[in-house]
Amino acid sequence: MLVHELGGLDKLALSEIPAPKAGKGQVRIAVHTAGCNFADTLMISGVYQNKPPRPFVPGLEAAGTVIECGPDTAGFEPGDRVLAWLNSGGYAQEAVAEAADVFAIPDGMDFVTAAGFPIAYSTALVSLAHHRVDLQPGEVLLVHGAAGGVGLAAVEVGKAMGAIVVGTVGSDHKRDVVSARGADHVINYSNESIRERVKALVGGADVVYDPVGGDAFAQSLRCINTNGRLAIIGFASGTIPQIPANYLLVKNISAIGIAVGAYRSVDPEFFAACFTRLLAWYEAGKLHPLVSHTFALDQTAAALDMLITRKATGKVVVTMG
Repeated sequence: MLVHELGGLDKLALSEIPAPKAGKGQVRIAVHTAGCNFADTLMISGVYQNKPPRPFVPGLEAAGTVIECGPDTAGFEPGDRVLAWLNSGGYAQEAVAEAADVFAIPDGMDFVTAAGFPIAYSTALVSLAHHRVDLQPGEVLLVHGAAGGVGLAAVEVGKAMGAIVVGTVGSDHKRDVVSARGADHVINYSNESIRERVKALVGGADVVYDPVGGDAFAQSLRCINTNGRLAIIGFASGTIPQIPANYLLVKNISAIGIAVGAYRSVDPEFFAACFTRLLAWYEAGKLHPLVSHTFALDQTAAALDMLITRKATGKVVVTMG
């Protein structure tokens, strides 16, 4: 799926292009499945921080089998089942990834599950485990957009880390999905006040995990505990909130911006350690990734529209079959 011109999802075009080649420190993957992310829609429209030269193939995560190893890629060989975080290129039959961003798929994980695993779960653990947030057992974790891909992953990761998890959702169906993944409490913000319900249920939040922004962020400021940490993951609501500095001052609140992809280069050892921990948790049965919808490659625009319209729960995946 190529982007020749920046804009809406209608700019995606199914095309034939030459096969990519693996360079130094890279592996080429025969893509079986590719995960869909809100960041893909931003890249297609030209407002994402990473702006590949056009024409380009979007898609930031993929799962498949290794078909070529470039120099300096010890640990991989053709035929290996792998999942990968990509700079771009996932919505294609073949993609090239940096070897440091490629990980072996556990034996019990299928390709559909693997495609939706890298970004959602690494975003959750990198954000919550990093020393700037440092979620502790017994602390209250408030997760906004809890039924979405990164939100649902944060619910499971938070529980694995021993937190008391409160999720916010926009419907009763999504409430059921989040409850089934282990959340201690779920708030339907379409008919409940986040601020008032958090206070009534748990007294306040120690850590807020917010990929949504907008009103959810504003309400978080009014129900976060003293010394709380507000982890800013993204702005799926489309509204970038402004923070009154006096709120931060009065309660000693830390507002922490987390661009998880940056840790791939600035702290690759920490990033890799998080993946090792996540895959061990999966094999131990502590994580249960949810893929609510799958689409064929020529339906990539419809797949991404599920994220924009917030109709999906968990992850949406594109298949190459």
